[in-house]
Amino acid sequence: MERKLFKEEHGIFRDAFRKYLAKEVTPHLEQWEEDGIVPKAAWKKMGENGYLCPWLEEQYGGFGAGFEYAVIINEELAYIGASGLVLGLHSDIIVPYIYEFGNDEQKMRWLPGCVSGDIVTAVAMTEPFTGSDLAAIRATAVRDGDEYVINGSKTFISNGIHCDLCIVAVKTETKTDPPTRGVSLICVEAGTPGFNKGRKLRKMGLHSQDTAELSFEDCRVPAANLLGQEGHGFYYLMHQLQGERLVVSIMAQAMAEAMLEMTIRYCKERTVFGKRISAFQHNNFKIVDMATEIELGRAFLDNLIESYIEKKDIVKEVSMAKAWICEMANRVAYQCVQLHGGYGYMEEYPICRFARDARAFPIFAGTSEVMKLIVGRMMGL
Repeated sequence: MERKLFKEEHGIFRDAFRKYLAKEVTPHLEQWEEDGIVPKAAWKKMGENGYLCPWLEEQYGGFGAGFEYAVIINEELAYIGASGLVLGLHSDIIVPYIYEFGNDEQKMRWLPGCVSGDIVTAVAMTEPFTGSDLAAIRATAVRDGDEYVINGSKTFISNGIHCDLCIVAVKTETKTDPPTRGVSLICVEAGTPGFNKGRKLRKMGLHSQDTAELSFEDCRVPAANLLGQEGHGFYYLMHQLQGERLVVSIMAQAMAEAMLEMTIRYCKERTVFGKRISAFQHNNFKIVDMATEIELGRAFLDNLIESYIEKKDIVKEVSMAKAWICEMANRVAYQCVQLHGGYGYMEEYPICRFARDARAFPIFAGTSEVMKLIVGRMMGL
């Protein structure tokens, strides 16, 4: 499918980034999976080469590049299965909080480091007993003079171990109606007394992705670290989730495309009963069905990307995409593993890792069920 989204300069950038990944990332993927984390030096090198937050203005160290470049970066990382290097989370989901809602002092203090790779970011929303229901968070921040005292715990935090700066969702007021009015966002820097990075969590997939538990015990943070206005945190989170779910959809779509490509290649090479696997009608139909769903996802997604670039309201559509594309990627993963047969269950074949990693996509950034609830409400159901 011809993608009208990109121009010649985008193709040049994609080729350059692809070559960079082939040299600096792909050779290390297996080791990172075994280690259970990507070395922080890889983040720094990404920054040195201009691949972190390229959309930021030059005053912060960026290039003022369009969102198309973020799409390319996220797609190419997904194509090779570099799930540990969640650049999209840092560059396109978390850093925009600082850019959109931070004051000038905060921007100058943190954004240049976000571009250079000296600052890796995380956002701490989920708690042990609170997932998609952000209004029910229990972590608190009590104002004490020129400081906030934070107490509480967070879990499933991507970049939790490596993060130098964490945006923490807290309750600055516990008795509000509705409860969302009491949510605020406070930036906590690594090394702040009382900010504890707990164990790195073991997951079904995304093994090289740094996911951790965080805790805050009488953690004193300057009041100047409040992001935006007190009590407006829930609005900020909802405002940014549109972009987050689009980025997740971009990664899931690219993974589906990569899984189909590797499976077609395998099915053309592998023979059984004297015939190529792809020559059996049942398998042929499976592949065609997957290819059709992937084409549908690509057309829908590229249209959404264009609308996002034009700053249109796509909350309903992006919620649909996040649910459908992530579920589609898992349908593709299942069939691709099946078509690989026993080899699909072996770690030495990329499809095994892709299938494990894909399982997380219908869960994080809002489950498929929550996405459908959002769409249903917008439809007046």
